[in-house]
Amino acid sequence: MSEIQRPGALYQQVAAVMREAILSGEFAPESLLPSEAQLMARYGVSRPTVRNAISALRAEGLIDVRHGKGSFVRSSGHSILTVERRISRTTEDKFVMPNGDIWQESEQPNTYRTHTTKDTGRLLQLDEEEALFGCDRLLIDPSTGTRAMHRTLIPFDVAEAVPLLGKEPCKPPAAIYWVLTQAGHKLTWAETVRAHMPLPDERTALQLPDATPVLHVARTAYGNDDRPLILEELRVGADRAELAYRITADKQPTRRTRT
Repeated sequence: MSEIQRPGALYQQVAAVMREAILSGEFAPESLLPSEAQLMARYGVSRPTVRNAISALRAEGLIDVRHGKGSFVRSSGHSILTVERRISRTTEDKFVMPNGDIWQESEQPNTYRTHTTKDTGRLLQLDEEEALFGCDRLLIDPSTGTRAMHRTLIPFDVAEAVPLLGKEPCKPPAAIYWVLTQAGHKLTWAETVRAHMPLPDERTALQLPDATPVLHVARTAYGNDDRPLILEELRVGADRAELAYRITADKQPTRRTRT
């Protein structure tokens, strides 16, 4: 039986000993923790103390409580899916997404009309409450079971200038890029990544364990004169995926020397 020092908050001391057992590998990743009764006997404490210790470790993201099954040690944190954030073009001048063939749609895309928020308006360089076409997709990687939420937002004025987008705003991103280039745009992209704790709908859709943040990727496509044309948002559990980027050096403009 591991020794627990009595002074101080007892559940925190139990949590500290259990944390050490997890990090040392005594409780292996994905393994089922001993039952409450076994932990009570192991540490010589009451059931409420064990439950509070488990709650503390759950909040830290070290334990995943699965209803009807028990408490499990979370995985070691190594992502199981690498999402490449590159855009390529074929010899036929079509766009190709490196991960475009791994994602499958888990349900039918949802097309709707919406408005810019403070965040989406900033990325699209629009005021709040500007009209948008939206398309939401729930995606799944069949090889790993990783789920992702994908959203495309198209301003009304862009859809009016490129009518096919207004008729079919749920085209896949690569197809949207091709439509925009056919309309005369030379595209460039900018992308930001941030993490946040999931909202209830995100946690449900992505099937996230407790204390798991969401990676929120926002990609803006720019057309001629650096005008934002569309915004894509990808949300995926940080425990399931990592993002990979290929970095190249931009050419600096040539400085003209005075004679």
